[in-house]
Amino acid sequence: MGTCCSKEPLYEVVSEDRDEKQYVRDGEDDDENIADDGAIVRLQGPSAFTSMFTKQGKKGINQDAMTVWENLAGEDMFFCGVFDGHGPLGHKIARYARDTLPSKLHSAIKRSQISDASAGQNNFVNGSTDKDGNDGENFFFNSMKASLIKSFSETDDELSLDSAIDSFCSGTTAVTVIKKGDHLVVANLGDSRAVLCTRSSKNQLIPIQLTVDLKPNVPSEAERINICKGRIFALDEEPDVYRIWMPEDDCPGLAMARAFGDFCLKDYGLISCPEISHRKLTANDEFVVLATDGIWDVMSNQEVIKIVSSVKDRSTAAKTLVSFAVRTWRSKFPCSRIDDCAVICLFFKEETVASKSTSDVNGGSSVSRAEFSVHRKSKSVKSEDNFERESKGSDGVSTINSFIKIPRISHVF
Repeated sequence: MGTCCSKEPLYEVVSEDRDEKQYVRDGEDDDENIADDGAIVRLQGPSAFTSMFTKQGKKGINQDAMTVWENLAGEDMFFCGVFDGHGPLGHKIARYARDTLPSKLHSAIKRSQISDASAGQNNFVNGSTDKDGNDGENFFFNSMKASLIKSFSETDDELSLDSAIDSFCSGTTAVTVIKKGDHLVVANLGDSRAVLCTRSSKNQLIPIQLTVDLKPNVPSEAERINICKGRIFALDEEPDVYRIWMPEDDCPGLAMARAFGDFCLKDYGLISCPEISHRKLTANDEFVVLATDGIWDVMSNQEVIKIVSSVKDRSTAAKTLVSFAVRTWRSKFPCSRIDDCAVICLFFKEETVASKSTSDVNGGSSVSRAEFSVHRKSKSVKSEDNFERESKGSDGVSTINSFIKIPRISHVF
């Protein structure tokens, strides 16, 4: 979300300790738990390679959730997931997906490992070829893809049968990454986002968006929804925000094309199968940021990677990014209610002493551990990524609610 503008933003960083209310989820989660096979499960707090943080917005209970699993399936493998709930029970569904999906994936990968070992196809990840002539890279991706599709499907199926959670008109997005060695597998459901930071040949920071915001008006998504008799249109007051509606009823008006839950729309084109992609990491790749739309609605991909790369202590990277986003909401959209924010930063390299004391190569100022006030010196910001961010309203931008009812039709897709 945002406006097209002409200049790169300048930040004035001011130490500030105000407004610390509910930066973490309800205070009810332990920082670290141990799962089967020694997997380390985190719901908050940093580790050697991760930084994670969430803050409640001004719309009610925090509906964002997040998790990091280290040593997934007993291997040197990371799983990171961010979930953005919507609807009356969106917070419960986001936490359900947070807890259930990686557990399902953990089990699916273990079963796949046993099957591959019995077929003589294990250890074909880096540079080798299996007995059928498939290279290790394709073998690893295909194996992870099958496990992800199975895990997403089982999570949604079990959610539909859980009588303790009414998921008929509530649901959640999910954006996840699996990292093993130099392999990164991304699975996306909805409009949360994953952005990778890499360096150019001139040592400049470059954002690479790894996911597509799966909105109902994305052509491939719209085709499926229309075939299933779902309706797609926007409202007069937000003509750029396309939503899914039931064939005969003007509800629920969901602003995404894939999600866990939302079973009122599952017969009309909404699906829980993720879009999955693979990236072979290089020495130039620095980190990946997973975040809910509370971040992306107010910040460009370039701004996000610049802030994360500028922190002196990367364990504070997620909290610093959320702090910038919250203050941007306040200064840029004072009439809008701040959305919930959740961020996970997964770093690909060990942190060095030099990286803790130097600032960003691109000239960004280094960032202290204190909280920050952000003042945009320029009135407008030009996004350096190619992905459009939804925005309209009295001040140029309005927040997008995932659900809305009683529509006034503006544009039909």
